[in-house]
Amino acid sequence: MRRRSLLQGMAVSTAAFAAPALAQAQSRTLRFIPQIDLAFLDPHWTTANVTRNHGFMVFDTLYGLDQNDVAHPQMAEGHVVEEDGRRWTIRLREGLLFHDGTPVLARDCVASIRRWGARDSFGGALMRATDEIAAPDDRTIVFRLKKPFPLLADALAKTTAMMPAIMPERIARTDPGAQITEIVGSGPFRYVQEERLQGSRNVYARFDRYRPREGGPALGTAGPKVAHYDRVVWTTIPDASTAAGAIMTGEQDWWEQVAHDLKPMLARSRDIRLRVQEEAGTIGMLRPNSTQAPFNNPAIRRAVMGAIDQAAYMQAIVGDDRASYHVPTGFFCPDTPMASEVGLDPLRKPRDDEAVKREVLAAGYKGEKVVLLVPTDYVTIKALGDVAADMLRRIGMNVDYVATDWGSMLQRRNNRGPVDSGGWSLFATSWTGTDLLNPATHVGIRGNGAAGYAGWYESARLEGLYNNWFDAPDLAARQAVCRDIQLACLEEVPYYPLGQFKQQTATRGMQGMQTGFSKFWGVQPG
Repeated sequence: MRRRSLLQGMAVSTAAFAAPALAQAQSRTLRFIPQIDLAFLDPHWTTANVTRNHGFMVFDTLYGLDQNDVAHPQMAEGHVVEEDGRRWTIRLREGLLFHDGTPVLARDCVASIRRWGARDSFGGALMRATDEIAAPDDRTIVFRLKKPFPLLADALAKTTAMMPAIMPERIARTDPGAQITEIVGSGPFRYVQEERLQGSRNVYARFDRYRPREGGPALGTAGPKVAHYDRVVWTTIPDASTAAGAIMTGEQDWWEQVAHDLKPMLARSRDIRLRVQEEAGTIGMLRPNSTQAPFNNPAIRRAVMGAIDQAAYMQAIVGDDRASYHVPTGFFCPDTPMASEVGLDPLRKPRDDEAVKREVLAAGYKGEKVVLLVPTDYVTIKALGDVAADMLRRIGMNVDYVATDWGSMLQRRNNRGPVDSGGWSLFATSWTGTDLLNPATHVGIRGNGAAGYAGWYESARLEGLYNNWFDAPDLAARQAVCRDIQLACLEEVPYYPLGQFKQQTATRGMQGMQTGFSKFWGVQPG
């Protein structure tokens, strides 16, 4: 991707940063540059991963997932499964407190699970299998199920957005269709809401009454979550050159997503460590609005698939570094159990824009305006959006390129009206590979219409396959269902997969980091 000369015209010199950096190095504050601004604080509200990362700092979950995606009790002390898998009794650990000093009770957990289940795909699957969830006493949660749901602990340990955050009952009773306004959890950090500068800064303080789980290492979101920093300050720096300058001079300690064209420069610094944080990578997605013309026409959606050049999308982000991206990418994360090559041959063919243009017209395209939402402050997603805009114009579509900030894009994509009333036609986004491991967490392959992910794709066929996956008796059967899902998606096109790339993070003066999404327990100076 060709965007800038490397740090030419850096606004702040190294000398200007040197003195404060030396003083700050003695503090217990971790200074962090997040992937994008934290526009929404409610972890039950949005699929944005930045909100998920914030959520795991502030809120805890009943179960955690280790590095092998195995669920372990976290806030839970343990559980008993009875009645042929139709009754789960979960016992809370003693001494758990919310940040406002009130004890964590079973009824808080029940209210939180219900609210999460009304918003989240995996949570919704659990709720549909649940006849009743109750809190017979302060430390006991009982699920009475309509049928066995072996993935119950996995659901309550979900690490992808939306995460199953436990919050006080009074907050969890907030209408699932509205955002919570008070951020009170029981996690290792408390959110310092009065220090928030929206678009610029978010602050977290170590919760000194947090009780880490005893025993074993901290792996993933399981095990003891020990906070070694007194404060964590997130500073939003949209410009990549400025972010690179800040970590090079010591003003910042951790840059979550390094711009790919700046990696060589950072790699030359002895003080900076570069690493791939998320081994499952990041996967691009172009999501059409299936409720509005022209993408309510399945023949048009299929025709446009012929113009998708995944390599072009990936090269716009990582340049010519072929080792940093994977194509073709299907509808599940490559090199994971549910992924397959079935049906992907069309994504390997050379592109023929003129042929696709003819197919789009033959499918019924009548020149309708195509409103493409592109977040200008999210570097990698902007690159995807720019390639998409060029692709759509080359195949004869009437593109209205709407440049906006990430938060505004998230708001606008909730508008279900026509484009002339503030609606939209397409947006580009990305997901971590772990979001797309299987149907339980992959919202893009759902066919649940108005109840689903923005774009509101409706398909009885995909919903039936989704339910079949949960009922599948073993791994081979689940893999067979996912092959059928991929074939259905290639035919129906709920979204366009754009490829997988590996994203690096940069740190200085830190140790104890885990792989996967950004976690702030366990890390310490060093």
